[in-house]
This record gives sequence, C-alpha cells and structure tokens, in this order.
Amino acid sequence: MNHRDTETQRDALTEQIIGAAIEVHRALGPGLLESAYEECLCIELGLRDVRFKSQVELPVFYKEHRADAGYRLDLVVDDAVVVEIKAVERLLPVHEAQLLTYLRLSGIATGLLLNFNVPVLKDGIRRMKI
Repeated sequence: MNHRDTETQRDALTEQIIGAAIEVHRALGPGLLESAYEECLCIELGLRDVRFKSQVELPVFYKEHRADAGYRLDLVVDDAVVVEIKAVERLLPVHEAQLLTYLRLSGIATGLLLNFNVPVLKDGIRRMKI
C-alpha cells in the first residue's frame, strides 16, 4: 500500500467520523458538556461498526523518562485518527495546538477537532495533519 492509499483511507475515515458527529449534533444540539457528546459519539460510532478506543492514555516522555502527566486522548478511531472533542464558545489556537501536540506525541498523523457548541457542526470542525 502506498502513501496515497493510506491518505485516502484516512480521509474516508474522517468523513465517517464527521458523519457520526453530525448525527449526534443533530440529535442533541449545542449546550451540553463535552463528556455527553463523547459518550454519544462513541455510541454512534459503535452503531456504524467503526472501531475506536475512548480515553486513551497518552504518555509524555521527557529526556527518556516517562512523566506521569495524566493526558488522555478523547477518541482514537481505527488506530488512525485522534478525535478531540470540545464544547466551547469558539475554537481557539490553543485547541489546535493541543491536537497537534497529541498527534505528535501519539505518532498518529491525522486528527479531528470537533466543537459541538455551535449551531451548525460543520462550523466547529477542524481536520489537522502532521
């Protein structure tokens, strides 16, 4: 499999995740806590037979020492996409920096930042790659 095939598969996977997130947002709307959206997105991904893990521990290493920093990835879908869920007034550069750092530390190249606290979910989606 070449790089382009892998890239195409990741893009198709992010589209599946976005579709599931839109369904959750349609049903719930804005205004809930991140934890509610995360749980419902997990249910929706499961209903769609999409493989994922939630609250995945993200170790932080400093000078070859493991730091007990307590970071967790909201979702890792099919070991290929990190999903960071937010329910904030608006996405800020710090949220994008957080996802980019998670991608770098996890070794996963593709991430989705999903802000459910918007009237239309497409306005709260950022797809990022390293």
